[in-house]
Amino acid sequence: MKQLYNQTINEKIFYQELDNGLKVYVMPKKGFTKQFAIFATHFGSNDSKFIIPGEKNVTQVPDGVAHFLEHKMFEEKEGSVFEKFSKLGASANAFTNFTTTAYLFTSTENFYKNLELLIKFVQSPYFTDENVEKEKGIIAQEIRMYDDDPNWQVYFNTLKAMYSEFPVRIDIAGSIESISRITKEDLYKCYNTFYHPENMVLFAIGDIDIDKTLDLVNSVSIKGERQGEIQRIYNEEPNIVYQKVIEKYMEVSMPMFNLGFKDLDIGYGTQKLLKKDITTQICLEMLIGRSSNLYEILYKDGLIDTSLDFEYVGEVKYGYSIIGGQSKDPYKIKDVILDNLQKPDILKEEDFYRIKKKYIGKFLRAFNSIEGIAQSFINYYMKDINLLQYVDVLNEITYQNVIDRYMEHFNENNNVISVINPAKN
Repeated sequence: MKQLYNQTINEKIFYQELDNGLKVYVMPKKGFTKQFAIFATHFGSNDSKFIIPGEKNVTQVPDGVAHFLEHKMFEEKEGSVFEKFSKLGASANAFTNFTTTAYLFTSTENFYKNLELLIKFVQSPYFTDENVEKEKGIIAQEIRMYDDDPNWQVYFNTLKAMYSEFPVRIDIAGSIESISRITKEDLYKCYNTFYHPENMVLFAIGDIDIDKTLDLVNSVSIKGERQGEIQRIYNEEPNIVYQKVIEKYMEVSMPMFNLGFKDLDIGYGTQKLLKKDITTQICLEMLIGRSSNLYEILYKDGLIDTSLDFEYVGEVKYGYSIIGGQSKDPYKIKDVILDNLQKPDILKEEDFYRIKKKYIGKFLRAFNSIEGIAQSFINYYMKDINLLQYVDVLNEITYQNVIDRYMEHFNENNNVISVINPAKN
């Protein structure tokens, strides 16, 4: 057993790599009444084209397979896994994003029984021609629901405007047409490739016994040989945006917008990516946060309301910043923001130090939530980032780092705007 330790925040995470390649992490939190475990595979909606270890030919599956597989994993021959968790007093869930599929539960009792159930059901797929066909109708309904969601549409249209080739532009659930082509064989092929223990990680947290948890995982985790690296294949993405403007008309009372900035500085993970991630978040806070001059200008002119928000998504192969909300004139907001990007004093040094302290406090407060810790751990793990180094990396960031990142990332050349307009009568 090994451990990750950070002296600054005095937190420890114990870990062990099993013979089959599964990485297991346990974070004891004495005095916490809840326990949480998450079992995740490095397999998301981006991974529709790959070479299976030991093979030479490229395998391509329909868009939406990772999400479809997540749905089907909860179905067993004798019924639903959700009912088993419920009887043990636990709340179970799962999610699929662009890079990851994860299965999780929260409990206040029967932790070890719930953990055993989690590991066993994720290792026991049950797909038939009949239940696959049945699921297509359920997922098609979900796709239609998101097609009618203006928040989802303005967001995904932003990705479609930024990216012409990389699969992040494709909806996580796929399309009704693509899921209609998914077969039982596709699901088993993806399961056997990406749900191999070597491609997975388990994180458990709470007032739990480290040795008992590791011994349990070791005893119920499937035995077998390591399979080697999965070769994921992505089309080469050009260093330009695909289209500058994308619009759609939907049933909204006021126009919605996303202003996107495509990240061209990509291709790495580890702490270097973490530093870029935090630096970009600080840039956005200084530029358009509620205490910024630019926010005040837009608010006083009646161009925005309190719905304005921002985020940076930084992955190894891609990244982007998005500023979004509602406005009577989205294009005027775009002009004001782009005009202010040219001003050298838009990012003030005193704001940098204030926001840096804010981010340190925000991170430390997050350690009061076992769910938040676990979700963050898995998110960073998939990028080869150690969560416990967050504060140390944050402390290393300088005002000049922020200015350099700002000049590199926020400019008109890599900018797009997505707008949802009120439907025409």
